[in-house]
Amino acid sequence: MIPTTLSIATRTLRPSILRPSLGSLRHMADISVEHGRGTWKTYGDITSYQPGKFQIKTYNKISPIGLSEFPSSQYEIKEGEAATNAHAVLLRSHKLKEEEVNLTVRAIARCGAGTNNVPVERMTELGIPVFNTPGANANAVKELVLAGMLLGSRRIVDGVNHMKKLGEEGLQKERVEKDKAMFGGRELKNKTLAVIGLGHIGAATARDAEHLGCKIIGYDPSLSIENALKLPRSIELADSIVNAVKNADYISINIPYIKGEGGTHGIIGKDVIGSFKEDAVLLNFARGELVDSEAMKQFLDSGDGRYISDFPDDLLWNHPNTVLLPHLGASTAEAEDAAASMAASTIRSFLETGTIRNSVNFPSTSLPNCPDNSIRFTVVTRNVPGMLAHISEVFGHAQLNILQQINQSKGNVAYNVVDVDTSGHGVVDFKDVQEKITMLDGVLSSRVIYGVPGTGYAKNLEGDYFV
Repeated sequence: MIPTTLSIATRTLRPSILRPSLGSLRHMADISVEHGRGTWKTYGDITSYQPGKFQIKTYNKISPIGLSEFPSSQYEIKEGEAATNAHAVLLRSHKLKEEEVNLTVRAIARCGAGTNNVPVERMTELGIPVFNTPGANANAVKELVLAGMLLGSRRIVDGVNHMKKLGEEGLQKERVEKDKAMFGGRELKNKTLAVIGLGHIGAATARDAEHLGCKIIGYDPSLSIENALKLPRSIELADSIVNAVKNADYISINIPYIKGEGGTHGIIGKDVIGSFKEDAVLLNFARGELVDSEAMKQFLDSGDGRYISDFPDDLLWNHPNTVLLPHLGASTAEAEDAAASMAASTIRSFLETGTIRNSVNFPSTSLPNCPDNSIRFTVVTRNVPGMLAHISEVFGHAQLNILQQINQSKGNVAYNVVDVDTSGHGVVDFKDVQEKITMLDGVLSSRVIYGVPGTGYAKNLEGDYFV
C-alpha cells in the first residue's frame, strides 16, 4: 500500500477532479513525507511522478456505467476480499460487516438511499464517512408507487390470476364478460392522496399524482426548501400524520426507517391506521418495518381497505386485500446506473479533494480548489471543544501558514479541511506534521491530498499510529 521510494518520472497525472490544484503545485517547495513503512519522498514537481491508484472494493453487481466513472489511470476496481488494500467500499444490498472494512478504507458508499446494511454508527466511531445516493432511484420508486395506486384500485392482480385459472380450464372466452364484475374498482381522478415524507420520492409522487387528477395532502416536519420547490402548488400541508391521512383515499409513506427510541419503527401503527377511511389504500414503498402488521391486519379484516407493499410480511402475505411485491422499487436499469454513477462521483470527489456530500454520518463540507503553492490536509476528529485550535497549533509550530480552512460537525464527529502554504520553504517535511496532528487526543484520521492516488493516509488507532 505504501510505496518505498517514488522517483521522478516523466509522465504527469491525467486530468481529474483534482487537476486544478495539481497544476498549482508545479513550482512549490520540495516535499518530504515519511509514513513509517520505508521512506516515501518526492522531490520537485509533484505532477511528474508515476501515480499510484486508488483501490475500490465492490460488493454486489455494480452497474458498469457507474464504475466507468472511475478513470482506470487512477483507480482499480476489485470485488470483495480481492481488494486487500481498499481505499473505499462500494455496495448495494450486501450487509457489510466491520471485519470487511480494511484499515485502509477512507469511505463507504451505498448505491441507494437506505444504509441499514452498513454499520453506520461504528463507521462514525472509526472516522469513516458513509455516503448514499438520495434521489438516484426516485423516479423508479415513484413510478411503482403510482402503479401501486392502480393495483389498490382495480383488483388487477386478482383479475390476472382469475384469467390464468380460466385459461387452464379452457373457459376464458366463455366466462370473461360474466366474471369481470367480480373485479370492479374506482378511478384515481378526484381522489385524495396523502404523502407522508416529502423527500425526493414523496415530492415526485405528489407532483405526478396531481397530474392524474388527485388532490394532494402532505406531511413532513423536516421539509427542505429544495424539495418544497418541487411540490405542486395546490398541495395542502398537514401538521401531523393523523391529520394527513384521515380523509385520504390513498396514503403513500416515504420516510426512512430509524431504529430505537424516537425512531420510525411501526410509526404507521394503531393510532394512525385507526384514522384511515374504511376503504383507504396504504402504499408502502419505503420500509416494511414502518407498518405495524397487527394493526394493519385488523384494518383489512374490518373494511374494504388495501395494503400494497414492496416488502415481505409474515402476517399479511396471503391476505386477500394485500399485494406484496419483491422489493422492486429501485430495480430498473436506469435507477441502478444513476445510483452507481452518483456513488462513484461522490467517492471520487472525497478521495481526490476531501469534499463531503450526501453523507449520512458526516457533515457536508467543501473548499474551493487548493490555492497556488499549497497542500491540502483533511482531519477527522471527535466533536469535542478545542480540536481546531490544537490542529492549527501544529501547523503554526511547523511554520506552515493556513491559506483556507473549514471545520464542520455532525453529531459526534467533526471534519476539517485545511490548505497550507508551502511557498518560501526549501524542504517541507510533513512526517512530523501529520503524525503530530494524527496523534492528538480526539483525532481519528488524517490525509495529505497532493495528487498521488492512494497515499497520504494515517489513523490514530487508540494511541497507535497507523499509516
